[in-house]
Amino acid sequence: MMPRAELVAEPCCDAATHAAPIAVVRDAGWQRNARWARRLAWVSLAVMLTEGVVGLWQGIVVGSIALTGWALGSAPEGLASAMVIWRFSGSRTHCEKSERRAQRGVAVSFWLTAPYIAAESIRHLAGREHAETSVIGIWLTALALVLMPPLGRVKHRLAARLASGATKGEGTQNYLCAAQAGAVLIGLGVTACWSGAWWVDPAIALAIAGVAVWQGFRAWRGLDCGC
Repeated sequence: MMPRAELVAEPCCDAATHAAPIAVVRDAGWQRNARWARRLAWVSLAVMLTEGVVGLWQGIVVGSIALTGWALGSAPEGLASAMVIWRFSGSRTHCEKSERRAQRGVAVSFWLTAPYIAAESIRHLAGREHAETSVIGIWLTALALVLMPPLGRVKHRLAARLASGATKGEGTQNYLCAAQAGAVLIGLGVTACWSGAWWVDPAIALAIAGVAVWQGFRAWRGLDCGC
């Protein structure tokens, strides 16, 4: 027996435009995309756990606040994935309120580690603390730089088909993770080649904190939903 298609009016997330609601047909294709969104969220959750544990270990060992901050960023990124899993599980899959709640949960995920990263970056800059080189950290961030952009791109496409701001916000988290990984990789590389560039690592971490706060506000206001 074929599942019944549902036509639901989803409110546009950009309140400034006052656009009309978007009609979403929750047919078999929508259901399939919802399942894919949930599966990819599980994949991201596993990757974030690995990145967080290994990155935090290496960041503490070598004294790199950028690497430590990036690793801690895996926690809110994992929360974003958990919110998408929650959003597309059970009866919440068809609940309009679940989408908005998940979207705001993703927004909060951007803000969780920003204060810590910013405070530690300022402390390292003020104290002129030097980070050591981490070969494992270089390989870990390089892997994230390769893996995260395709994952984020797939989630953005699914988000457009599902009209899901939560899914797109999670994809943006993947893009942000890749950007952070690239910045940390540059910092680790510069630190390895030039001892006088001690300030690069905390400066990169401070920029990461700023971007996280900005993306959190965009997600909260619904500006990442593609409306």
